[in-house]
Amino acid sequence: MADNLVYERVHGNMQILGLNTAESILDNWISTAAEKEMSMIEVLDHLLDQEVSIRRESAIRTRIKVAGFPVKKYIKDFDLKFQKSIDKKVLDELCTMRFVHNQENLIMLGAPGVGKTHLAIGLGLLAIEAGFSVYFINSADMIARMKMAAQRGNLGRKLKTLNKYKLLIIDEIGYLPFDSEASNLFFRLISKRYEHASTIFTSNKSYSEWGEVFGDPVIATAILDRILHHSITLNIKGDSYRLKKRKKAGLFPKTKEVNSKL
Repeated sequence: MADNLVYERVHGNMQILGLNTAESILDNWISTAAEKEMSMIEVLDHLLDQEVSIRRESAIRTRIKVAGFPVKKYIKDFDLKFQKSIDKKVLDELCTMRFVHNQENLIMLGAPGVGKTHLAIGLGLLAIEAGFSVYFINSADMIARMKMAAQRGNLGRKLKTLNKYKLLIIDEIGYLPFDSEASNLFFRLISKRYEHASTIFTSNKSYSEWGEVFGDPVIATAILDRILHHSITLNIKGDSYRLKKRKKAGLFPKTKEVNSKL
């Protein structure tokens, strides 16, 4: 009778504490413990380990969903043999997430299709696995949302939301020029995150061209001053992955074939 009361109380307390995984496997492990003559501490260790493991996996899935990645891209799938301008040692160092721990920025520069977004998403996924909050957004979408927030009088709240992520990924800077309002909004965000959190930027423009991107060399200098103070720059100088795949599939004509048709 006493054993039954203890058994029911253990199950009940596990449910109250939200130890759902441990509670669901408790009965099996009581039997296993008896068969293998396991100690109480060994059983408890396994139950808690399973609980933590399941919660961690659930938290990772939630953070990935919140991050808003357009697709999942993994570092292990990045072809370093094709993009030889990337130093593997530098990439390995980035994968340790020390730059996020140190609130440093990462800027990836290169022509369209060289793998900047792939690397950014891959590092974002690693950051999530390391326990950091991450958010991915295209620069044009981000500015549009910030402008909308400003019109509605909610800019402060929007900046606070974007600033809360330990790693913010801003993709495709330079594909569309910024107007004066957009440049000022971008500056305000960068100033908020300066020395407080890490940001990954991808851009098809060199730093010398950012004055054109932001429409004002002065504000571009102010933005770069804050971004580059604690930062790592990754210049990717290889060919486009997308063109490589098209050529391999025979969908991209050779130069001589194009010239013969002109």
